[in-house]
Amino acid sequence: MVKFQDLGISSETMKALKRMGFEEATPIQAETIPLSLQNKDLIGQAQTGTGKTAAFGVPLVDKIDINNEVVQGIIIAPTRELAIQVSEELYKIGYGRRTRVLSIFGGQDINRQIRALKKNPHIIVGTPGRILDHINRKTLRLDNVSTVILDEADEMLNMGFIDDIETILSKIPEERQTLLFSATMPPQIRRMAERFMKEPQVVKVKAKEMTTPLIEQFYVETQEKTKFDILTRLLDIQSPELAIIFGRTKRRVDELSEALNLRGYTAEGIHGDLSQAKRMSVLRKFKEGAIDVLVATDVAARGLDISGVTHVYNFDIPQDPESYVHRIGRTGRAGKEGMAITFITYRERSYLQVVEKVTNKKMEKLIPPTVDQALEGQQKAVMEKIMQTIDENNLDSYKSAADELLGQKDASTVVAAILKMMTKEPDTTPVRLTEEKPLPQRRDRKFNERNNSGGSYKGKKSYNSNSSSNSRQRQGYSNKRSGQSSSSYSKSNSYR
Repeated sequence: MVKFQDLGISSETMKALKRMGFEEATPIQAETIPLSLQNKDLIGQAQTGTGKTAAFGVPLVDKIDINNEVVQGIIIAPTRELAIQVSEELYKIGYGRRTRVLSIFGGQDINRQIRALKKNPHIIVGTPGRILDHINRKTLRLDNVSTVILDEADEMLNMGFIDDIETILSKIPEERQTLLFSATMPPQIRRMAERFMKEPQVVKVKAKEMTTPLIEQFYVETQEKTKFDILTRLLDIQSPELAIIFGRTKRRVDELSEALNLRGYTAEGIHGDLSQAKRMSVLRKFKEGAIDVLVATDVAARGLDISGVTHVYNFDIPQDPESYVHRIGRTGRAGKEGMAITFITYRERSYLQVVEKVTNKKMEKLIPPTVDQALEGQQKAVMEKIMQTIDENNLDSYKSAADELLGQKDASTVVAAILKMMTKEPDTTPVRLTEEKPLPQRRDRKFNERNNSGGSYKGKKSYNSNSSSNSRQRQGYSNKRSGQSSSSYSKSNSYR
């Protein structure tokens, strides 16, 4: 295990990484960052999901001279979606050093981009067509670029951008550092590397390192308004020892953690707006078992060493496979089994397909449990705890009281009362969640950037999650209320 602090990164960048929740480096980060800091040309053969954005972003940000108000680094990406994602990540990495990052891509008002370029960004992240457009308009000058990064080079080749890329590279000074990242290495990519790179170092990360076979992966297709009730039923049935629930936004995390506590779960949220002290306090309580459900944005998925997580619930599917891999990687660690369940709406099916393609693993569809099944699951959990108590404890001092009870009531009634007292019945307390804007409809990854238009849904509606009109007051309980592990359920159970 390699820590970021051992890679020779500046203190300002380290502060930003800690703020993002980064602690341990992925294999490609551990190999790439030291080489890049030495200004070596580099070829990284890695799929999405291996942490390559930070692998090239950390050293790039670290080498920027913030007092020199010119473009010093440029990243070329195949789609506007990836360009936005990379620029957002670089902005977070460069937060401590006040690095200015600008993304430029087709489909956005070019005059707006021209105005932004006049503010002298340090790093440009863009798609080939729009970068060339600005070069030709003389609104983007690359005379001072010292680092150029080609992200997903094979994808740009498939989309027909290879000539554009070579034209862009010819406009950048020869005395530069060039980093090329690609999942595959077709002949044209190799030829381009030979032409534009100087004795590049090669770093390879195998796809099999992306996910672990010990993680069972499921998806639930449902409407936004029914997500929360299904989530709580799954928690009731599966009784995870430690669970992380991922939401897409800070607001979502805050509302989810509040709603879970309202229904009796011990949950806390974590996201980028929390102070470092508060974030570490929440994580410490989670690791120690003081809270059983951690609700988080992706900040908690990247680089944190959290052991013992049995279940990951993607309440909102991430828009990129890299985030998905980081999320589910919090479970199934140290040789232990784990389970990941992803909620999707009908419009998000295409994102599910992209994730399955990248991870090379088909998710199994999970049928949402009913309220009765949730109650049955809790009853079985209590029964197992009772049997465990019978097997492991000396009950002699309790037998006289038991005999007294059995003298007044029949055994079946006594046991039923005990089960009722110990069982956490499904809670239908109404909660209010703000409906998140759904992800834009996704076409095939090889679509042209000029045709990539986002979804027009404005949604900031709220909805009440209340599956039953008969809301009842429930007794408080701990999420370890049953002590039951998910492994006690057979694989035949559709809800696990």
